[in-house]
Amino acid sequence: MPSAPWQKSSYCADSSNCLSLAASPDKTIRIRESEAPHTVVTTTPSQLASLMDAIKTGTLTPHPTSL
Repeated sequence: MPSAPWQKSSYCADSSNCLSLAASPDKTIRIRESEAPHTVVTTTPSQLASLMDAIKTGTLTPHPTSL
């Protein structure tokens, strides 16, 4: 599978604390952190939209093991 071009926010500049996103041919979205670029999380556009909405509205529930 050809690699999709990674994109990051212009707010990141040259910082090493950024997320990069790439759209894949299979219509999924790949997410990676600049400090661990070989670790990639795959999600769907609707799942990512739900996560972003929860972050913006402050409705995320902490995972029980992180309490």
